[in-house]
Amino acid sequence: MPRYAQPSPGNVDAEPRDGNVDAEPKDGNVDAEPKDGNVDAEPNDGNAEATPDDGNADPKAKGAAADPTREKVEQLLRDAEIETVLHQLDGELIALAPVKTRIREIAALLLVDRLRRELELSSNRPTLHMSFTGNPGTGKTTVAMKVADILYRLGYIKQNKVLAVTRDDLVGQYVGHTAPKTKEVLKRASGGVLFIDEAYYLYRPENERDYGVEAIEILLQVMENERENLVVVLAGYKDRMDDFFSLNPGMSSRVAHHIDFPDYTVDELVLIAQMMVRNEEYELGPGAEEALREYLERRMQRPLFAHARSVRNALERARLRHANRIYEGTLEGMLPTREDLVRIEPQDFLKSSVFGLDRHDDEPTPSVDDAQA
Repeated sequence: MPRYAQPSPGNVDAEPRDGNVDAEPKDGNVDAEPKDGNVDAEPNDGNAEATPDDGNADPKAKGAAADPTREKVEQLLRDAEIETVLHQLDGELIALAPVKTRIREIAALLLVDRLRRELELSSNRPTLHMSFTGNPGTGKTTVAMKVADILYRLGYIKQNKVLAVTRDDLVGQYVGHTAPKTKEVLKRASGGVLFIDEAYYLYRPENERDYGVEAIEILLQVMENERENLVVVLAGYKDRMDDFFSLNPGMSSRVAHHIDFPDYTVDELVLIAQMMVRNEEYELGPGAEEALREYLERRMQRPLFAHARSVRNALERARLRHANRIYEGTLEGMLPTREDLVRIEPQDFLKSSVFGLDRHDDEPTPSVDDAQA
């Protein structure tokens, strides 16, 4: 019998354990036999790098590195800087938490819609016309400007601008005058935001010959047909705006976002005053803040109170009295120090007509152009 026909007594491991003769190495090299008996695990070319050493590779990491979606999202977030605008809104406006929340929600909607369009997902342009309701001086104009900034950064308007108008800018005084006026305003506002203050004055049902209806009809057409080129914000007192929308359902149906601006409290108005004083590089001297608070409490009970605007007017009057004090002191040979020039004293508020100490009225009747802010 040939020697190779009988297994060597000391080489029993070379015999295949499952009886499969194909698994037996032809050269008698026992190292060629896979240690786990799995022939598929044997590398064909001896290249150990063909199989991961630890088998612990993260498939998500591989996909993220090759996914262009991630790069588009990151690029849009960097370019838009929406959070920067929202932080500015928080810093520039005291309180108004419901308003800020709503603006943040609108910004999130627009951002996600823009991302969907970038990734070629189905996306219809959101309706962006808005209604801002509230008393004068509650921040409506300021918020409108921030909304325009957000719309511009995300590509929903072509220019970062707000054109504020009233009825007088839109409605003519005779037949054939209204349409050209309204169209001229729309042309100037094109590509940005049109802010119509006290919009309810456009419609005067008690006057059959009023031309405001013609302006409303033109506005309705533009709000529907040119939504991609113009955003309209209608502003005014809440009760009057509610009546306006009930009498003009076509206008109401085209406004997607109704935002109500709450009144400020006395504490919030004092905070607003402090911010204004700092911005103008003035200071409130000892007792001046208490005098201002008392002024505001009295002023809020009088007609035509305009919240933040009334605060601004009060500070302007206080600056006038402060300047007059400094000037009269110089006439008596007292040169002002730096501290004198920046410090507003209690008497600068207490001389207001609100306290009945002089004849000057701190709050003149607001003009039409200054009716909402």
